[in-house]
Amino acid sequence: MSKRDLPKAFVAARPGVTSQVSDKVVTRWNPDIRAAAGEDDRRSISILDAIGADVWGDGVSAKRIAAALRSMGEGPVTVNVNSPGGDFFEGLAIYNLLREHRGEVTVRVLGMAASAASVIAMAGDRIEMARASFLMIHNTWVVAAGDRHAFREVADWLNPFDAAAVGIYHARTGIAETELGAMLDRETWIGGEAAVAQGFADALLDADEVEAAPSNAASAELAAVKKLDLMLATGTRATKSERRELLAALKGGKSGAAPTGMSGAADDREVLSALLTKLNSI
Repeated sequence: MSKRDLPKAFVAARPGVTSQVSDKVVTRWNPDIRAAAGEDDRRSISILDAIGADVWGDGVSAKRIAAALRSMGEGPVTVNVNSPGGDFFEGLAIYNLLREHRGEVTVRVLGMAASAASVIAMAGDRIEMARASFLMIHNTWVVAAGDRHAFREVADWLNPFDAAAVGIYHARTGIAETELGAMLDRETWIGGEAAVAQGFADALLDADEVEAAPSNAASAELAAVKKLDLMLATGTRATKSERRELLAALKGGKSGAAPTGMSGAADDREVLSALLTKLNSI
C-alpha cells in the first residue's frame, strides 16, 4: 500500500509525563543486529537505537530523521529498524516525517520494532521483516507523577494516542480496530512470518541481508553501553547471564577507545565499571 493512505498522527506533549522503553522490551532487545554490509548508505536511514535522545546524546530523534531526509532530497529511502521503542510522541513525529516524504519509503525490520518503533515501521510503502524479527504493539507506555486526580487526567489524555496507533495499524492491516485494541491491551509480539500473514508487513528479508554481530570490539562496547543505559534508566533487573554478557562486552573494547558520539569514554568506562559492579550485586 502507499504510505499516503495512512492517517497523519496527532503529536502533543504533556508536562510531567514522559514516555520510555518498557523494561520487558529492554531484556529482549539485541543492539548488535544491523543491516549486512554492502547497501547504499547514501539512501538509507538507520533506526538502531531507542526512540528519543538519551543521556549520551544518542537515540533516534525526529530532528535527526528530518535532517537525514532533507539531505537526501526527494527519491527512494530505505529505513533499517532495530529499536526497543522509547519516546512514543517522538515516534509519532518520525512516523509523520516518513509518511510525508516525497519518495518511496521501504522499511526493513532487522531485529525488533517495539512500541513507538512499531508505529514508525508502518510508515513505509513497503515493509520487509527478517524472519526472526518482531513487532511489539502495546498501549502508550509512560511515566508520570502526581496524585490520583492527575493520574485520571493522564489516563484520559492517553486515549487519543492509543487510538492513533490503532488507526495506523488498521490502515496498514485491515484488522478490525476492536481486535487491534485488544492486541494493544495485552501487549502483542508478532514474528516476521505472522506479521506478513496479518498484513503488518509485505515480505520477509533474505537471511543474508541481516547481521547479528558487532563489526568490531568498539561497536560491541557501544552496544553494551546503550543496553546498560536503558536497563538503568528503566530499572530493569538483569539476569546473571545478561550481566556477564554486558561486562564481557564492556571489557572487550581497546583501552582508551572512544565509541562514536561519546566524549571521555575512558573515564566513562571507569564509571560504567562501578555501575556494573553494583548491578552484579543485586
